[in-house]
Amino acid sequence: MDFNLKKFRNNKRAFWSFIFLISIFIITLFAEIIANDKPIVMKYGNRFYFPIYQNITEREIGLELETEIDFKDQYVNSFIHKDTRNFLIWPPIKFSYDTINYELQEPSPAAPNIQNLLGTDDQGRDVLSRVIYGVRVSLLFGFSLSILSLFIAIFIGAIQGYFGGKVDIIIQRFTEIWSSMPTLFLLIILSSLIEPRISSLLFLMLLFSWITTSFIVRAEFLRIKNFDYVIAAKAMKASNSRIIIKHILPNAMPLILTNFPFLITSSIITLTSLDFLGLGLPVGSASLGELLNQGKNNLNGYHLALTGFLAISSILVSLIFIAEGVRDALNPLLKENSYS
Repeated sequence: MDFNLKKFRNNKRAFWSFIFLISIFIITLFAEIIANDKPIVMKYGNRFYFPIYQNITEREIGLELETEIDFKDQYVNSFIHKDTRNFLIWPPIKFSYDTINYELQEPSPAAPNIQNLLGTDDQGRDVLSRVIYGVRVSLLFGFSLSILSLFIAIFIGAIQGYFGGKVDIIIQRFTEIWSSMPTLFLLIILSSLIEPRISSLLFLMLLFSWITTSFIVRAEFLRIKNFDYVIAAKAMKASNSRIIIKHILPNAMPLILTNFPFLITSSIITLTSLDFLGLGLPVGSASLGELLNQGKNNLNGYHLALTGFLAISSILVSLIFIAEGVRDALNPLLKENSYS
């Protein structure tokens, strides 16, 4: 497997899509520092606190209650700043994904304004914050599900393609029956029966997401196992596991890796669909699908549907362009100057 970086860079759509997606992913990894209703750092007296990572009670700063500090409270803020040596360092966006803005001057969902750059949803929560957290959840979920699906698909497809015969027929019949089931409807039914959690959603979607890739792996193994170097390895009494891992799999990886971005795309679409129907992530979680659902239910809040559409479409289009670039970079027949 030879990945030609120059070919990938020459494909401008793929290269800039990769830069865009990686940049978005890195930014969203620090969502708590970018968008939060708690300060990043608080200096009170001679001590430094990090409210986004630790719970600080009012009693710790000299107030009476044992409850966690509400840094949005004007009284608390004035109490902290009584001493000019005390200070708070806030994130750029002073709202978390679940923070309700009680200072709105219009009914929710409020249109974009200086305080809420992308407006609020129908519960008064900042849309920009929810998009940042929602994109992170979608990308992490998509990557996790795709990697796990890839391992299962490679394992099952390799066994089918390498051994063939009855092993291939039995597994293939099972896979065909399993793939003929209405996946989305089954996920909807199962999601309604199980308490919605990231782990349960990941498990349910993993039951079906490996199927398409396993067909590709099987076909590649069936093709490559008849090459001369594989036959020579068998003649030299190499073990089956060594032939699969050392000889066949590296030569099958280009086509498998080309399909990887499409796996991520499919995972994100399925998660968004379940969230749109209210059967995905737990209620209140930051979700792009839930944002689209709010846009459907609040046609006067044009910013909700528009923001959700642009966020999802940008991610999906970028992934498709990256897949195209990976395909070209792994194609030895494509000249390096094809895009110049």
